[in-house]
Amino acid sequence: MTRILIVDDDPHIREVLRFALEKEGFTVSEAENGAQALEHFERAPADLVVLDILMPEMDGTEVCRRLRRKYTTPIVFLTSRDDEVDRILGLELGGDDYVTKPFSVRELVARVRAILRRGRATESTNDQPLVCGRLRLDPEQFKGWWDGRELVLTVTEFGILRTLLRRPGKVFARDELMSAAYDFHNVVSDRTIDSHVRRLRAKLAAAGGDPIETVHGVGYKLGAC
Repeated sequence: MTRILIVDDDPHIREVLRFALEKEGFTVSEAENGAQALEHFERAPADLVVLDILMPEMDGTEVCRRLRRKYTTPIVFLTSRDDEVDRILGLELGGDDYVTKPFSVRELVARVRAILRRGRATESTNDQPLVCGRLRLDPEQFKGWWDGRELVLTVTEFGILRTLLRRPGKVFARDELMSAAYDFHNVVSDRTIDSHVRRLRAKLAAAGGDPIETVHGVGYKLGAC
């Protein structure tokens, strides 16, 4: 069964989310702080993490940083501050989505399902490896390489790169990339997609190259690889 880890210092939120997610058939575990979350994850890695940003001692952004050193597990941030900076910061750290408190539990569950569907679709696809020069993606292994160096990608980053790689040279508008990366693309801002692309480009650059090109006023394309 799919395992979800809820990390929030508010016991009421944990209780509400646990009830809703278990009702949908997920196996749910809880952590009330960042340290407890990391300990729990090491013992029993989850398939997705719902992570509050504002927690005492160790906040959600630090938990995300530490998880991303070893795992690509999807992360959905919860934030009580209606502040674009927090949202973008979380996504640049490697989060896959965010929900602002107070939130609709029904919407959060739907977002969780959407992210997990993307991951399963990527894992189960029979697509052949995609290659463009030094860039290579293997959808079956959910892995990517630049010039032989492995890229550690989140589900969302992999989806964006796969979309670009399938049509090298084609300019994708932001809403097209949103459709490829999100089932709920209508509520995702342009800045959110920009944040994912910026992080993806940083990973490519760290591996020795960056074939993604910005087409100002339009979107992005995959250039020379």
